[in-house]
Amino acid sequence: MPSLNIAIQLRSLQLPFRQALLAAKRLGVAAVEVDARGEINPQELSQTGLRQLRKQFEDLSLRVVAVGFRTRRGYDVANELERRLEATKAAMRFAHALGAPLVVNQVGRVPDKPEGPAWQSLLEALTDLGAYGQHVGALLAAETGSESGADLARLLAALPAGAMVVALNPGNLIINGFTPLDAVAALGSETAYVRAKDGVRDLAQGRGIEVPLGRGAADIPALMGALEERSYRGPWCIERERCDDPIMEIGHAVSYLRSL
Repeated sequence: MPSLNIAIQLRSLQLPFRQALLAAKRLGVAAVEVDARGEINPQELSQTGLRQLRKQFEDLSLRVVAVGFRTRRGYDVANELERRLEATKAAMRFAHALGAPLVVNQVGRVPDKPEGPAWQSLLEALTDLGAYGQHVGALLAAETGSESGADLARLLAALPAGAMVVALNPGNLIINGFTPLDAVAALGSETAYVRAKDGVRDLAQGRGIEVPLGRGAADIPALMGALEERSYRGPWCIERERCDDPIMEIGHAVSYLRSL
């Protein structure tokens, strides 16, 4: 198996932007995911600011592999949809300017049946984003977790070819009661990004919880093998949402991935 392309989601380090860049470099990775909903707002960034930002990455020899853009609502929600679409397009332009091919976000609830106003509205929004992403050179990557892999695959099949790709998040799938390997079986050929996150189901509380990478129900070696069979060569970007010592845990996650 080829060596892994390991990246770190900067927001997971829980540090100011410049300090997070330095921490990622110290942890020995060559790639990062930038959050466009935190310290950086693409719609307010000037060309001078963009040049300065790119120089920070260049000085540390760090590549940007994706831009995270987590909207409060999905593209299935009509309220302020146009504003959400325009902000996502700004994130796409921002991603392309940083050399990143993807903007990662959950798309919203996939309707149970491929019919009706909600289904049609979601298709129209994603088709619009797909055309724009192809134009600017940065596609929307739908993050898994809020629905099964089969349901997301059904949505992808209804969109124009190449309109959207998939960001596989095994931790989110487990937390929401789905099986990551089933998602790979349904979506593997469309997977362009992996967020390396783990989780378990807490049967006593009837819910899922996030745990350190390699200590949960995500069979990372099996997932790597399944994705390898589908010719996946993209990043494995470490995400850790809630922990007391993110530098230590993310460092352990880097070591864990390198050991596989």
